[in-house]
Amino acid sequence: MKAIDFSMSRPHMRNTPSATKVFVGSLAWATDDSSLRSHFEKAGTVTDARVILDRDTGRSRGFGFVTFANQQGADAALLELNGSELDGRPIRVDRANEKPPRR
Repeated sequence: MKAIDFSMSRPHMRNTPSATKVFVGSLAWATDDSSLRSHFEKAGTVTDARVILDRDTGRSRGFGFVTFANQQGADAALLELNGSELDGRPIRVDRANEKPPRR
């Protein structure tokens, strides 16, 4: 049986924009997963919404990610929600990049 080298699996995905996932920046400290999901459901079907938390304090790091069921939802979010107000702050919406593997 031939050994498979997974170290270079999906090299074409590294640091490339995801079709269905968006980055959301400039989040208010009060924004949580639920309010993030609710805000982005205006653009399409949301499959996941996460506010990234500091592992030491448990406090929001001010950004998050929203994953849509399809590319149309992500595209709509980019067009319609970039600059919109969430929990009293204008947010920034952009395509999410794949995280490079840890070494």
